[in-house]
Amino acid sequence: MYEVAVEADFDAAHYLRGYEGKCENVHGHRFRVKARVRTKGTDAVGMAYDFTKLRRQLGEVVGRLDHVCLNETPPFDKINPSSENIASTIFAELQGMLGGRGLRLHSIQVWESPHSSVVYQPDEAD
Repeated sequence: MYEVAVEADFDAAHYLRGYEGKCENVHGHRFRVKARVRTKGTDAVGMAYDFTKLRRQLGEVVGRLDHVCLNETPPFDKINPSSENIASTIFAELQGMLGGRGLRLHSIQVWESPHSSVVYQPDEAD
């Protein structure tokens, strides 16, 4: 099994609805995102998945989140833009961009600070 990972970042503002504490106020982060894909084999070139292609795909997904107020950006206009919801949303969007050769998106990790992150990885049955 091979696991290929790339990272991207984006800057955004957000606030958490219904939260009692500092995060209920508008504030910003430089979010860092790591995408991990898994596959059992390599292609004719000997690559499990092209870093450049995966980086471009992740960049397309996070690009729409860059320099916005997440609370005004779907789906976060309806759900809280918590790191957990950001991770699962990115997972769903990126998963739709991948295909073929037994490749599957394994996980998305989102950091909202250098020391705080969340990993979204669906159950194997999902």
